[in-house]
Amino acid sequence: MTDTRWLDADEQETWRAFLWTSRLLNEALDRQLQRDSGMPHTYYMILAMLSEAPERALTMTELAEIVHSSPSRLSHAVNRLEEAGWVRRTKHDTDRRTTIAELTDEGYAVLVKAAPGHVAEVRRRLFDPLTRDQTLEFRATLRALLEALDPDHEAPCARDLG
Repeated sequence: MTDTRWLDADEQETWRAFLWTSRLLNEALDRQLQRDSGMPHTYYMILAMLSEAPERALTMTELAEIVHSSPSRLSHAVNRLEEAGWVRRTKHDTDRRTTIAELTDEGYAVLVKAAPGHVAEVRRRLFDPLTRDQTLEFRATLRALLEALDPDHEAPCARDLG
């Protein structure tokens, strides 16, 4: 059995700063979307990813991969989005086992209305406190972490997640 490589003081401080920053940022984004658009951040991300897909549709498997969600958690969220009339699910034309999630016109309109406030909050909370050089360094750091965490998946940094 190997010895534990405990975090040194600098690593511990970095780790805790990351934990609290990511938690507070996610909570702030969720609060803003709930307040202004009546949806959690998770729903916004699903709508945004569907809006960027060809014909605004993806298989549930593709969507789960893109939003890094378990199939059951995604299914629950899409149920809610479907109830709101923002997403429609259909069976694939040639493979009845495959379910397609499609952004409806109403869902697209909701997303378009929510996007400016969400982007403003992302900018205010994440980018405004940083210089351009810090932003580019931060992006490089995040890409390195994403590659280590999910080496077989295309990094979502290439997409506009705003």
